Amino acid sequence: MGRGIDSEDTAPRPRMKSARPPAAAGEPPAASAPEPVGSGAPPPEPAPPPPSTDAASAKGEWDVVPVFYGTDRAQKPNEKRLDYGSDRGRRLELGRALVTVPRIHKVPSIERPWAIRVFNVTLYEEAEDPNRHFTMDEIKSLSEDEFLALVRTRLADSARYKDHAFIFVHGYNTSFDYAVYRTAQISYDLKFDGAAFAYSWPSGGGLASYTYDRESSGQAEPYLKQFMQLVINKTGAKSVSVIAHSMGNQPTLQVLRDLRRAKPDGVQISQIILAAPDVDRDNFENIANEIQGLASGVTLYAAGNDRALTVSRNFYGGVPRAGDVPATGPLVLPGIDTIDVSASSMDSLGLNHSGYAENNALLQDIAALIATGTRPPKLRTPALEEVTTDRGAYWRYPAALP
Repeated sequence: MGRGIDSEDTAPRPRMKSARPPAAAGEPPAASAPEPVGSGAPPPEPAPPPPSTDAASAKGEWDVVPVFYGTDRAQKPNEKRLDYGSDRGRRLELGRALVTVPRIHKVPSIERPWAIRVFNVTLYEEAEDPNRHFTMDEIKSLSEDEFLALVRTRLADSARYKDHAFIFVHGYNTSFDYAVYRTAQISYDLKFDGAAFAYSWPSGGGLASYTYDRESSGQAEPYLKQFMQLVINKTGAKSVSVIAHSMGNQPTLQVLRDLRRAKPDGVQISQIILAAPDVDRDNFENIANEIQGLASGVTLYAAGNDRALTVSRNFYGGVPRAGDVPATGPLVLPGIDTIDVSASSMDSLGLNHSGYAENNALLQDIAALIATGTRPPKLRTPALEEVTTDRGAYWRYPAALP
């Protein structure tokens, strides 16, 4: 199915939520979240995908996943629903989206309507169907008090990931809707019953928007900082993990450096997960040194075949980025676990950047990392190979994965 990655997702069409029949016999059931293999400490017991706290959580052949969001995008006109475009709003806006996930969902896909697009012009797109697609069941802008009340209710009902939260910051070429869908997909596939947060900075949402995206991600820094401080200081979450992908690492690392100087008592920043960071290598190393001690662990997932990093490398005259894997190998730094996922895939977090080898290996490792924090990586994911260099060890997925 086309996933709408080359332009912003179109607004959901009106639909009869019970008019469609259940999935036909023989169709695959909804895939369960991958469980870590060989962890040093076992993860929580498997549980059904976490329901929403709303009565809407079990309709038809789909489930509903709540995503709490922050954005500095400007709203754009849409008669059918609240919507955000690529323009800069120059303020933080909070809200909650209820995302439908079809029970025929396959990990780690985001099932969206098939479409034909030419130069960002949609020539044809099939109608949305929550029995088969991720859709926006509801989206609301909220005041800070409303936002916090809903988050606290979600955390109070959490069990498998008690009082846990994660914040996902997307990368280049990402629409608001796709950022929310990706956060819902991660939450659903991890069976995450804590609070899932998405921060969506004003990406242009197009392959040709690299320069705009780079500047736009930078100007989002103060709003992302405000959002992270809100999640860490006011929601009541006892453990917060941060997942940043590609260009989203630019503002995220700057904010983490600021937070290191004023880490609140009583809150554990559990895991910092930096996936294919589109960041200058030297700058990355400087900031990495400054955020030492902020979290229980920092993991760098690097990829030598990430298409967004290829664009960035060419843009900067062929100089590798922090998340790249050149012929000399990935970046290896003290206090950071570097994992080369070139033989795996970034599709669990990004926009099909390495879709030739899509599988669940990366998602499996993230599930184990958030659930257990087990280190070094090979203890939670035995398939990883350890590579020793003069700067220390890193890990990589073997060329042939099952």
